Amino acid sequence: MYIRKSAFTLLTCLCLLSNAFAQEQSSTERIEKLEQENKLQSEAIKKLQKLKISGYVQGQIQWGEENASLKVGSANENPEESFNRVGIRRGRIKFTYEEGIASGVFQLDITEKGVGIKDAYLSIKAPWLKSISLKAGVFDRPFGNEISYSSSRRESPERSAVFQTLFPDERDLGAMLTLQAPKTSALNFLKLEAGLFAGNGIKQDADNRKDFIGHLSANKAWKNIQLSGGVSYYNGGVYQGSENIYTMNGTSFVLDNNADNIGKFAKREYIGLDAQFGVKSILGATCLRAEYLFGTQPGKDSGSKSPNATSLPANDTYIRNFGGGYVILVQDLGKLPLAAVLKYDWYDPNTKIFGNEIGQSNTAKGDIAQNTFGFGMLWNANANIRLTAYYEINKNEKTEVLSGYEKDRKDDVFTLRMQYKF
Repeated sequence: MYIRKSAFTLLTCLCLLSNAFAQEQSSTERIEKLEQENKLQSEAIKKLQKLKISGYVQGQIQWGEENASLKVGSANENPEESFNRVGIRRGRIKFTYEEGIASGVFQLDITEKGVGIKDAYLSIKAPWLKSISLKAGVFDRPFGNEISYSSSRRESPERSAVFQTLFPDERDLGAMLTLQAPKTSALNFLKLEAGLFAGNGIKQDADNRKDFIGHLSANKAWKNIQLSGGVSYYNGGVYQGSENIYTMNGTSFVLDNNADNIGKFAKREYIGLDAQFGVKSILGATCLRAEYLFGTQPGKDSGSKSPNATSLPANDTYIRNFGGGYVILVQDLGKLPLAAVLKYDWYDPNTKIFGNEIGQSNTAKGDIAQNTFGFGMLWNANANIRLTAYYEINKNEKTEVLSGYEKDRKDDVFTLRMQYKF
């Protein structure tokens, strides 16, 4: 009897110990599983932290005189009267993923007109020399200051006429090398950007020739003053799709009619100078920026806009010497969230002729110079919201020989814009 009781007690203890061991093992497994899940979640969070999403939306209403060209809505349906349009000027969303020495950027522009690509590029920094980086894809052309000055920061609604004409869409497809000494170096204030580009804007590459663009800049800052500037150079070509090539001789276009001209490239060469000055005082921040461009630009008889199409041009080629630029002053109003803006920009597509010389000897409206005086106010409600009110007085070169340009065309524009940035 005693033996049976002892055996029963021993068996009971073994069962209890086995159950306790099983519970302890199950608890250990659960802890290990939780630790593994936490590790996976931590790794996922670290990857998400490498992804940055930003963007901005610009909704605006514009009013224009009868001959004005607005940036939102359709063209004027009644050329005898002024008109207005409302729309989304820019709706940008930008994705940036950075890990180690490499980063990738993809930016879309979403408006009522559709969806388009603005940026798509890869950037790699040399691991052994942090002063060297390579960028490839679709991105801003490294020419001057206004191209790379973000539309979300720019005080005037649009870039200057000379940049809109020579660099449509601001971006191009290509590869660029950037050289800048480390921050610890005395030469850190200098930066060199140089690359080869398709020369066709953000459209697909259409020919075998590539254009060179380079920008050497310097930037120095003191206690309340910042001074920067640079020099830019563009060397490329425009495909000649016709045997008819017009070049200037004195005040006349001279025709070179030769079948061998088809398939060759007309010279496209720009030189640019840019300077920026900023100072902070009791009046608020003051910013003064200026650029001047000159060079050779192939175009059509009706205009000198750079190539920005998916196919090679088939038009006659007109080769002109041009000049243009801008000066902009931005003055904060003390500690108020307000700033006043004054801007003057000009573009002369053909510096060889002026006035009544235009419209004669094969010259046409593509040789008409234009200038714009703009003024406005900015209200920076907070870090995300900005309201812009801006008026542009547009003036064109006049000639009694060319119909429609005997006097200044009525094409002034007023823009009221609300921007939200995130």
